[in-house]
Amino acid sequence: MSEFAEGASQGVPGPRHAPLPPPPAEVTAGPADDNLTDELEETYWSVHDGAAASATVRQVLAGLPRITGLIGRLAWRADRRAALCVLLCQLASAAMSALGLIAGVTVLQHLFAAGPTADRVRAALPQILLVVGLLSARAVLEAAVAVAQARVTPKIRTALECEFLELTAHVRLEAVEDPDWHDEVHRANDRGLFYARQIVGQVVSLAAAALALAGTAGVLSVLHPALLPLLLLSVLPVGVAAVRSARDRFGSFKRWNALQRRVRVFSWLLLDVDAAAELRSDTAQDALLAEHRRLTVKIAEEDTRLGVHAALLNLAGRAVGGLGTGITYAALAGMLIAGWLPLASGAGAVLAIQAGQAALTRLVDVAHLVYEQALWVSDLLAVQERSRGLLPARGEIQAPAAVGTITLDDVHFRYAGKDTPALDGISMTLTAGQKVAFVGLNGSGKSTCAKVLAGLYEPGRGTVRWDGVDVRDMDAASLHRQVACVLQEPVRYPFSALSNIIAGTGTLTTADPDRVLAAARAAGADGVVAELPHTWTTLLSKRFKGGQQLSGGQWAKIAVARGQYQNAPLLLLDEPTASMDPPAEHAVYEAVLRGRLREDQITVLISHRLASVVDCDTIYVFDRGRITESGSHDALMARRGVYADMFTLQADGYRPRSPRTKAVP
Repeated sequence: MSEFAEGASQGVPGPRHAPLPPPPAEVTAGPADDNLTDELEETYWSVHDGAAASATVRQVLAGLPRITGLIGRLAWRADRRAALCVLLCQLASAAMSALGLIAGVTVLQHLFAAGPTADRVRAALPQILLVVGLLSARAVLEAAVAVAQARVTPKIRTALECEFLELTAHVRLEAVEDPDWHDEVHRANDRGLFYARQIVGQVVSLAAAALALAGTAGVLSVLHPALLPLLLLSVLPVGVAAVRSARDRFGSFKRWNALQRRVRVFSWLLLDVDAAAELRSDTAQDALLAEHRRLTVKIAEEDTRLGVHAALLNLAGRAVGGLGTGITYAALAGMLIAGWLPLASGAGAVLAIQAGQAALTRLVDVAHLVYEQALWVSDLLAVQERSRGLLPARGEIQAPAAVGTITLDDVHFRYAGKDTPALDGISMTLTAGQKVAFVGLNGSGKSTCAKVLAGLYEPGRGTVRWDGVDVRDMDAASLHRQVACVLQEPVRYPFSALSNIIAGTGTLTTADPDRVLAAARAAGADGVVAELPHTWTTLLSKRFKGGQQLSGGQWAKIAVARGQYQNAPLLLLDEPTASMDPPAEHAVYEAVLRGRLREDQITVLISHRLASVVDCDTIYVFDRGRITESGSHDALMARRGVYADMFTLQADGYRPRSPRTKAVP
């Protein structure tokens, strides 16, 4: 007896070795209340959230030059003129700020000099005008920085996004199917591209704060060298308070975000259209609402805790900063009394110290932002670099528009992380005009073999040749263009009906009308399109006004028409009619197996419904990555092997059963 028949005759599994104990009378809907945030598994997109809270001041400061250089290179590549404008105008703006402080001190010197007040004001007037001019120049320069930044920031985002999508859209299929790769790509797309736009402005603000602080220090050193230690004494307490506040803010965001994630689970269930019917039939809304309400109360409590903590931290920072400022002003008063410093210079020093405190606070806040955002941008760039190593081969040999034979010779393939091979020595030859079927149990290797045929997977061992040419020597993109794939779950493009059919030819807007109509008729999609409000131009998505939603069977017909329209020498159909009704399924198989648009096309059909493969020229039976049987339907039925067992089992399901005889009492 065959393996299939033996498996079918084994019956239901026996009882468990250990009996299952009854469940508890009460259970929480999720993690325990006191552990809600800790027990949530970290999502792929939150790996860097709160990173600035755990980084030391030294780590943040050490990373700033590298980050600034990275953003500078991106800006230079995006728009050299705008990047140079930002740099020069920012430096000039800082110089205007420092000169303005010095000019302000000169104004104070004139105002505090001996003599009548009117004379002192007149003497100070040129310096007052100079201060006004410097401030105006600074305003113009800052506006120029903003304009240049507005030019370069979108270009950086556009360049990074286009390059990112260009690379990730073309990586090999096995990379896309890797869960770790999936997480990395979506993290880069969700966060990396977002922060790539944000970080440019933050780096500009960081540079402005650093230059302002440096300018303040320069002014104080001009007034009196002893004022520099006073600046440190004044700004360091403010800086410590700012660091503590920033770290607490970044850490709190991660806790708050974890709570929000949990709440969104219930919000999603309450609003999800797919869950709506069962939710109402089970009357489960109140249970979900109760859990949602409990969690929102916890979020409100967390918000309150964070607000109170931030207020207390701010108070402590101001107290420590005020103490440092008081010591600074006391030392400054001592210098004035001792005659080390003129009164006007002392007033200027006060202004400079206040400016320095504001600049340092801004520097700390922005430095933490830049540090964390740079981690996301680095992620994005790392994914791009990795993608370059995962691109398919770009050979000089182009795949032919027509092929006589496709030969697989001892092909082996193993999925990453799997112990057993998906394909274990597959050999076959397909010829032009041939209709071939792959059948077998789930996981037997049918779809994997089809993907190897399509050039989507590269064999670990063995060769695939088109008319004697190894596909590894061909340009991969050209090979993909010569293969039309119709899958069980086709892509439902949110475009027009026409665009959905022609999408496989590299355009969404330009079609061959006669060929489109022939492909639609062959697939039975012409009736679907004819019933749409605007026929070919109807949008197939409810996201748009007037958009239409098709059924699964209707989408299947559109997908088959898309495969037919490609007119490729190799057509792969992987369970394309699983969601169709019997008449539609029959019409599709009539089209793809008998009335094909291209007579020299090789058609490979993968199906569990064996009645659909009866008319194929050759049927390959797969089992555990190997071909165990091959031949026509009649030959395989005469062999009485696995295929015959499977076909007979399915056929028996359609035969009427004799009524059961009632037992005589």
